[in-house]
Amino acid sequence: MNKQRSKDYRKQIDQALATPKLQDALHKFGDAFLVSREKAFGGLDFEQLRGRIAEMKTGVREHHGELMEQFIANAEAAGAIVYQARDAADANRYIADLARRKKATLGVKSKSMVSEEIHLNKALEKAGTRALETDLGEWIVQLAGQRPSHMVMPAIHMFKEEVAELFSKETGRQEPAEIEHLVEVARRQLRESYFQAEIGITGANVAIAETGGIALVTNEGNARLASTLPKVHVALIGIEKLVPTLEDAARVVQILPKNATGQLLTSYVTWIRGAVPCGDEEKELHFVLLDNGRSSLAESTQCRDALNCIRCGACANVCPVYQTVGGHVFGHIYIGAIGIILTAFYHGLDNAAELVKACIGCRSCVSVCPANIDLEEIILHLRETVGDEEGIGAGKALVFRKVMQNRKLFHTMIKAASMLQKPVTRGERTIRHLPLFFSPLTEWRTLPAIADTALRDAFKAKAQQVEKPRYRVALFGGCANDFLYPELGLDLIEVMNALDVEVFYPQEQNCCGIPAIYSGEKETAVELAKQNIDAMLAGHPDYVLTTCPTCAMALKHNFVEHLKDNPAWAKKAEKLSSITVDAASFVLNQLDGAGIFADLAEKEKITYHDSCHLKRGVGVWQEPRRLIKESGHDLVEMDHADRCCGFGGSYSLTSHPDISRKILADKVHDIEASGATCVAMDCPGCMMQIRGGLEKAEVPVRAQHTIELLAAALRNKPTEK
Repeated sequence: MNKQRSKDYRKQIDQALATPKLQDALHKFGDAFLVSREKAFGGLDFEQLRGRIAEMKTGVREHHGELMEQFIANAEAAGAIVYQARDAADANRYIADLARRKKATLGVKSKSMVSEEIHLNKALEKAGTRALETDLGEWIVQLAGQRPSHMVMPAIHMFKEEVAELFSKETGRQEPAEIEHLVEVARRQLRESYFQAEIGITGANVAIAETGGIALVTNEGNARLASTLPKVHVALIGIEKLVPTLEDAARVVQILPKNATGQLLTSYVTWIRGAVPCGDEEKELHFVLLDNGRSSLAESTQCRDALNCIRCGACANVCPVYQTVGGHVFGHIYIGAIGIILTAFYHGLDNAAELVKACIGCRSCVSVCPANIDLEEIILHLRETVGDEEGIGAGKALVFRKVMQNRKLFHTMIKAASMLQKPVTRGERTIRHLPLFFSPLTEWRTLPAIADTALRDAFKAKAQQVEKPRYRVALFGGCANDFLYPELGLDLIEVMNALDVEVFYPQEQNCCGIPAIYSGEKETAVELAKQNIDAMLAGHPDYVLTTCPTCAMALKHNFVEHLKDNPAWAKKAEKLSSITVDAASFVLNQLDGAGIFADLAEKEKITYHDSCHLKRGVGVWQEPRRLIKESGHDLVEMDHADRCCGFGGSYSLTSHPDISRKILADKVHDIEASGATCVAMDCPGCMMQIRGGLEKAEVPVRAQHTIELLAAALRNKPTEK
């Protein structure tokens, strides 16, 4: 079953990748969104705003019972009828029974992802009530027989020509593919339905405990019409939408449109409290409060922060996977990073399993989340859960548990592989073609060969002459630096020695464990954390340096998280975390060493690629740029400098090389368009991906680590006479 599900999912990916028009549209939207969002937040402190939202929503979760009681009491006092639904079936039954009692033949709906979550339209149809979507995007996908591909913009995947064809079938005449005309067609077709409908259905962006009221944040007048004209209004509300006060609701309203669509404010903000007269009859207002897995999510210590989500959809807007395959592939009902988590709890882990694996882990979603949710961390936990339930495969299990946990065996096998690769390397450091079923991996990029001499061995022969060291630092090489790019480690020694820093290389260090974590194999990750903590602290270094931001995240964050429940190990993990620094920021922040590189390099036009885990994980992006400029180069910014290159470790090799290939092609295009002759970066994984893509595409741009550029500048330093 799991194999068939995976096979079906890959077919969906292939279909999406064969639609370049879709990718072009999503990329253009993503680019425009970032510009609009930046303008919308101009003069505001986004970090402060999202910190307040996170604090408020966490407080709601911790006091949910009493806030729910307060909301219900105030809502009922104002005339609303409140029903608490355990799950989708319960909510559907209540609303369908209500529609039957009211003899409703037509229900008008404004956009509501919660109604999509429970498949309300189908339940109403069985009850004899036609549910008509009145949001433009929702109406379009309803006519197409599809589901929304985005939480805020349901029909973003469709083009005006497709919409014109749908509308033509609906109206019975040929409708031109002109946006203004199509909007007018929708308005004419839907207008009368508000007066005919016996029931109106909406969602709610917030439910306010203090007042017992709700707020709707919309860009179309349909929500106001659907909630006021029919004699019965049903608001279907996820129980996580609770906020304590009107002031808290205002904070959500302040940040939501800016982060969702880049607007200062939406066209309509509608506040509803209590039932209001409707002609000669009293209007009925029903609040259906839906659980449907939310309480289970609240009980999960690893995942519960996902309940802080305010449903802006921004995590999809910036996601390279979403921009490559769209929401119908990278989503179930809810899409994007938050959709993965909600799917696991609202619709079952089996529906989320492939989505969990499709996440590339670039942390773009984390950087824009208005509720400050560490979405990647939660997804990694779900990946571990999937691994526990489904297994990670016999091959991976063997590699992680039997090989990688045994450092000597692991390194012996890598040395053996360096010999076995000779037929495909042909004496070069690059693999241009792989045979048989491995050949797709080198169709779109070259791959680095395993070095003849690993860094751990080359290090022993590297002379260091530092008479009075300012610091004595340990280098954590990581697999790529150690076995693929040992020259990078040797260059780091040159740079550090020039700054009066002595470097040593702990021989007992092993893989950082990130490949295991991303494969759902936590047992191996924990064992590797212990091995590396002991290895790196044994020599009592002043600092531990990394040239790989993914390794830096492991040492600074993952080890601490893995061992937090073991007091003895937790203390050592915290110690290692506190002294771990990436190389570029160490040069600037700890050594104040920029001056030594001043104008040493032969001037070259260089662009810079921000590695995902360096910028959005470690928080470093300015330091490498300053070092490049200080050394005399002309730094030019490429478009989308911090967009993922598509590497993601095993993601580009075994998980989803097809998605990785497309993301890399976008990065190569941006690098070439910059006009630079060299692209710098601070991640060996990105270097492997980008260098391989540039070489395969025959783009004459070098890919180099910032440390390599600094070492080259030092070697070009004029000899003092």
